[in-house]
Amino acid sequence: MATKNQKSQAAQVTDMLRKDHKKVKGLFKKFEKTDNAQEKQEIVNTALMELEIHAELEEKLIYPAIRPEMNDEDLMDEALEEHHVVHGVIGELKKMKPGDERYDAKVTVLSELCNHHIKEEEEEMLPKAEKKRDIDWDSLYEQVMKRKDQLMEKAGLSSNGASTNSKTKKKK
Repeated sequence: MATKNQKSQAAQVTDMLRKDHKKVKGLFKKFEKTDNAQEKQEIVNTALMELEIHAELEEKLIYPAIRPEMNDEDLMDEALEEHHVVHGVIGELKKMKPGDERYDAKVTVLSELCNHHIKEEEEEMLPKAEKKRDIDWDSLYEQVMKRKDQLMEKAGLSSNGASTNSKTKKKK
């Protein structure tokens, strides 16, 4: 059983993931409520960036850190396969715009894929991971937040997901 301090350290990482999940789910709900093509495009662009950042954090930092302790290869493999499918749909949506045939359907399918993945992660994976003693949660949290900040800045997003529209100009 994890100690109280270990739980709070784990919670920093898992709460960040849950917060990201909530943000993406909110974007998909916002998409469903609008018929404005420009709004749809802005919502989808933001959702795709958020998903790509979130997936990279999970694939490159979080999953490798927790996998050895999870004792559930199937759960971890399924999560990675779900990411693979999501990446494919993201790639297709990047080539499309609102009004294109099946655009709305593709966004809906992406939303459903994400909701399924989020449910499994929040109901199975994260509760199991939070109980693991041998994960260096402090180090993982620092790595994740550092990389997330880098990716958000590169994408032109603030930490709350809003576009910053401020690009740093390099002097020649």
